[in-house]
Amino acid sequence: MTLDFFSPVSDLVLAHNELLSPQALGKKIKIHSEKKGFPELGDVSIVVFGVLENRNDVNYIGEVFQLNEIRKIFYSLFPGSWNTVIADLGDIKAGETVEDTYFALKTTVCELVKQNIIPVIIGGSQDLTYAMYRAYDTLQSMVNLVSVDAKFDLGDSSKPMKNNSFVGKIILDEPYNLFNYATVGYQTYFNSQEEKDLMDNLYFESYRLGEISNNVTLVEPVMRDANVVSVDLNVVQGSEVSLKQKFSPNGLNGKEICAVARYAGISNKVSSFGVFEYKPSKDDEMTSMLVSQILWYFIEGVNCRINDEDFSDDRSYQKFITLVEDQELVFYKSNMTGRWWIEIPFLSNVNNKLKRHTLLPCMHQDYIDACENKVPERWYKAFQKNSI
Repeated sequence: MTLDFFSPVSDLVLAHNELLSPQALGKKIKIHSEKKGFPELGDVSIVVFGVLENRNDVNYIGEVFQLNEIRKIFYSLFPGSWNTVIADLGDIKAGETVEDTYFALKTTVCELVKQNIIPVIIGGSQDLTYAMYRAYDTLQSMVNLVSVDAKFDLGDSSKPMKNNSFVGKIILDEPYNLFNYATVGYQTYFNSQEEKDLMDNLYFESYRLGEISNNVTLVEPVMRDANVVSVDLNVVQGSEVSLKQKFSPNGLNGKEICAVARYAGISNKVSSFGVFEYKPSKDDEMTSMLVSQILWYFIEGVNCRINDEDFSDDRSYQKFITLVEDQELVFYKSNMTGRWWIEIPFLSNVNNKLKRHTLLPCMHQDYIDACENKVPERWYKAFQKNSI
């Protein structure tokens, strides 16, 4: 691990931690401190760290920020019945340039994922997701990214990258590793028609706020197929956060954003998770508490992971076949968890990018719809991407 990138957790937070209950989370995790140095990561499964970079925020006016308030509250929470060892690495300081910070974050995430450690990042501006994504350049050929966000953040990719255009850069910059991009909780009036059309033309997935609020379980199969999950705190409705953090009267409520974080944690594929667009202020307690609970639910999810994707053993699943519009659809249901998958047929005459995506996570409802002669939308989009 490149230690030079990190500054230790502040003595102020550590002093506060000393006053907590022996059962509190802050007493159970390894912490990078000035006195004890960088923690040993041999048995660690999850690391939390901050990235103090927000210069590519379109509204940046020179303010600096710290994560002390989040840490104080996060440390004071009580862990669940967890079997994972957690470490707080401190913060990646803003580099000389934003690109320096990106490099530090990319290098760190790459090293951690290689060691099967899940990085949980608390950040400034959401363009840091670009560096998280680039960490996978040498790790795997195709990456699935889920953004929990009110906006698509496609932006104008011909201009320098900002926190409202980083996805456009991800799509257009080489190497082209992005297989699927899904936005969860978007609000139509914050996105231009051109961006909506581009999402459709690229067969990317988007789930409106209303859909998620009506049925938050829609998020589960999307997260089950994700590698990188990025949460923009502006997706949360204004009544749930502090004054400076307020963005829109509509958005996911506290319970919904925590459920989404838990689904991300439960996914066996999610190997990095970030919460961005945090804006500290004097009346900050509500946002700090919400971010702490989002992190808590993600870690809770990781501790509930079950590997139910062994389809080599006939006894571990049930198989269902149905015919929709002359297309044979094959579904699998895990006997262990009850989770569902749908098979994507290979097209032998095209250059196939989907070798490890033959089974697409789906819901029981998709099978019911297929029995009623409706093609599941997730299957259709994945099939079309496979045909390009």
